[in-house]
Amino acid sequence: MKINEVEAQVGITKKNIRFYEEQGLLSPRRNSENGYRDYGEGEVAILRQIKLMRKLGVPLEEIRRMQAGGTVADGMRRHLVALERERRDLEQSIQLCQSLKDREVRLDTLDAAVLLEEMERLEEGGTTFQDKQKNDTRPIRYAGAVVMALLMTALMAGIIVLMVWGFTAAPEDAPPLPLMGVLIAIPGVIILGVLLALYQRIREIQKGEEDDARNY
Repeated sequence: MKINEVEAQVGITKKNIRFYEEQGLLSPRRNSENGYRDYGEGEVAILRQIKLMRKLGVPLEEIRRMQAGGTVADGMRRHLVALERERRDLEQSIQLCQSLKDREVRLDTLDAAVLLEEMERLEEGGTTFQDKQKNDTRPIRYAGAVVMALLMTALMAGIIVLMVWGFTAAPEDAPPLPLMGVLIAIPGVIILGVLLALYQRIREIQKGEEDDARNY
């Protein structure tokens, strides 16, 4: 199977499949004729196993241990320890949020410095709080991708318009009709490719794959 077929069958993006290969969790064979990766049912099964573990929050290093011969039970014991720690962290966050709710104060009168100091003390003791700052830049990612796609699309559309105008303004100097079609189709294909890339980029941003990769 090709990687596109695997992506559709398993529900893991090509970007993540390649990442798992780079991490040594997956080793598809190479087609001797064209050098392309050739995925079989074994690779599909492995990717489903990885997908299951990742949905449970199991880190890649733990998955690597299981693949090396460690049992799922041992991996789950270690992972449960991490989940218990996360639950304690979440309970601490709930307590702080509850205390803020009980104060009934406005944000502009809230002494955030005191609370941040308290959170820092808790973090020094091992507590980890949720930090949503990394999602604050997501709209900028959308804007950047859309702007670049629009610029490229406008450029290619402008080239098409100029070619059509040139061919109609001087039809005697215009190339043969089949060649005209090819010349006009080239920027048209580029426009389609840019729009497809934009669609895929937006999907990646929505799924947070880039942020997830940093935590792998």
